[in-house]
Amino acid sequence: MTKVQDAPDGGSIGYVYLLASVAALGGLLFGYDTAVISGAIGYLAERFSLNEHWTGWAAASALVGCIIGAAFAGVLSDRIGRKRVLLISAVLFTVSAIGTAVPRNLTEFAVARMLGGFGVGAASMLSPLYIAEVAPARIRGRLVSLNQLAIVFGMLAVYFVNAWIASLGDSSWNVAYGWRWMFGSETLPAVVFFVLLFGVPESPRWLTKQGRPAEAEAILSRVSGPRGAEIQMDEIRAAIAEESGSLAQLFQPGIRIALLIAVVLAILQQVTGINVVLYYAPEIFKSTGLAANQAINDTVIVGLVNMAFTLVAIWIVDRLGRKPLLLIASAGMGASLAALGGAFYLGSFQGPWVLLFTLAYVASFAVAMGPVVWVVLSEIFPTQIRGRAMSIATVSLWIACFLVSQTFPWMLKTLQGAKTFWIYAATCAVAFLFVLLFVPETKGKTLEEIERSWTR
Repeated sequence: MTKVQDAPDGGSIGYVYLLASVAALGGLLFGYDTAVISGAIGYLAERFSLNEHWTGWAAASALVGCIIGAAFAGVLSDRIGRKRVLLISAVLFTVSAIGTAVPRNLTEFAVARMLGGFGVGAASMLSPLYIAEVAPARIRGRLVSLNQLAIVFGMLAVYFVNAWIASLGDSSWNVAYGWRWMFGSETLPAVVFFVLLFGVPESPRWLTKQGRPAEAEAILSRVSGPRGAEIQMDEIRAAIAEESGSLAQLFQPGIRIALLIAVVLAILQQVTGINVVLYYAPEIFKSTGLAANQAINDTVIVGLVNMAFTLVAIWIVDRLGRKPLLLIASAGMGASLAALGGAFYLGSFQGPWVLLFTLAYVASFAVAMGPVVWVVLSEIFPTQIRGRAMSIATVSLWIACFLVSQTFPWMLKTLQGAKTFWIYAATCAVAFLFVLLFVPETKGKTLEEIERSWTR
């Protein structure tokens, strides 16, 4: 069967990038919502006189929402559409931003954070999934990687927003009001996301599945031109005709392997330690003897490196392929973490070396393990069950994220820095072997070609 190229016969690449950029705002809010807590938690804890246990719950409540949101978003998106669930997530982001800005107690705050977590869980799986379903095969990796860039940009943006808000008053003002403005600042991007979603169409693959092929073909014609749309529609119809769409299909021999690969890859993205480094970077740097201000400055450098190498990933993912990048990333991450553990072990050489090895680790993650994992997850499942399968993989990711975030402080205190980072280095070695042995290359293939590869 003829393979569809970028945008032949009048298709518009600009239109595809516009759709991907709007969907990627879900990723921006994902990053913003998960990172806003870092600058506000100290003031929030003081305002409500929270001990360590309740401070941890204030931070972790959003992760509970993420797990639940990801669990339900897939089934819901298969039933009512990708766009409608993204709209729901935008509403949840807005409600959460307002709710976390005006709570009278911890319970109200935690409920609002969980609502935001529902939005994060839904957007974390649906933004890349939607992009994958509208993107031409040859640039799909690049476009899905835009979502990871948006996540990183959202995290970096809120670091600066938090710092600016904190600078508006003294400590007592921040305890009374500053943290409220930090959480409330998310309202603006959430409303923008909600409004812009009305200008994007539904996923053409979902529309075809719902018996609305004319609408689907019109969208694909704008993306790939009339001839490209005709070829894609033939492939989509053929693929859907072979699918049952039932939950049992997830456990058919070929699809079962795809699901297992996706779940393990999602878990490995988290257990290789990225959120430990991003969430606890100031504490890691302070543990080397750096002053608090210098530790915060180094954290901003980490964020900038994360964003820079995510841009590199967008540029090369459709050139080098998914599998080579994942292998390079897991090897680089493992070596960096092993060296980071060594820096802690040697003690007297901690300061500059810890920053250097941390930056090397983040760069390795950003060039593949961050964006490329989402690319693979969004493209390896059949259309009829893509939402539900993505839900299972994304729930696995968020559970792993929750467990890693909860166990790292204990590990750092009990095992000290060297052994802790060596354990994470070992998980990177596991990731390298898993990718080498089991993860297929999907570069340049249509979603239907990838689907057929599992069912042969």
